[in-house]
Amino acid sequence: MRQRLGSIGAHGFLVVASILLAGPFLWELLTSFKSLTESVQVPPTWLPSSWHLSNYTAVFDAIPFRTELSNSVINAVARTVAQLLFCSMSAFAFAWLKFPGRNVVFALFLSVLLVPSQLLVIPQYQIMQDLHLLNTIPALFLPGMFSAFGTFLLRQFFLALPPELHEAARLDGAGPIRIYWSIMLPLAKPGLVALGLLTMIWSWNDLLWPLIVNNDPGKMTLSVGIANLQGVYLTNYPVLMAGALMATLPLIIVFVVMQRRVVEGIALTGTKG
Repeated sequence: MRQRLGSIGAHGFLVVASILLAGPFLWELLTSFKSLTESVQVPPTWLPSSWHLSNYTAVFDAIPFRTELSNSVINAVARTVAQLLFCSMSAFAFAWLKFPGRNVVFALFLSVLLVPSQLLVIPQYQIMQDLHLLNTIPALFLPGMFSAFGTFLLRQFFLALPPELHEAARLDGAGPIRIYWSIMLPLAKPGLVALGLLTMIWSWNDLLWPLIVNNDPGKMTLSVGIANLQGVYLTNYPVLMAGALMATLPLIIVFVVMQRRVVEGIALTGTKG
């Protein structure tokens, strides 16, 4: 009886938490079909009196949605692919290669996590300026092609793999590059999927850096375009909600498809220090 009551309580708590978490998304969805007058009505109403599909077409008139969507896709894909490559290479080196000062260098890598990302904006901007890359698509993803967090995440995953695989490959004459590419990297697929999805979400939602480095609407990302829908004196909330919903849908689809592998990768990461 005690176990049954505990199970009912746990499921009840999860149901309530799910409703609270889904509430803002449901409000966003319903508001995207309301009129401007109805969206600011007091007291607020959940269901719109009439469904306005024109809010979605108004998004394309307010901002260059297709261009900014393609910029966001290029930015997210370039950052994700680069981090998977560079972070996995450095993680493999810190996990399996022995060289003087390895632990010290890795500690310096982890110390980067203690630095707020906002402090790096000015140096990164100056680098992009010196390279004459301002208002270009590469300026969006070049500073985010490597991360200390990704190195730490994949290093923990590599350490969880059986060391016998590395020793057997060395006895067969395989070099570090062959061991990394042919043996360790395929086995680290769950960790790579987890890091890839986390990087893609962070890149897709990044607002500060694209807003600073590019001021050309044709070179901005979708997060900046959605932020521009908010006016100074008046904001058309139904159009804003419609744009935010369309900008969120690609990430929702990717997460629904990949969520099982992400949970598996995070669960397997860090099983060995």
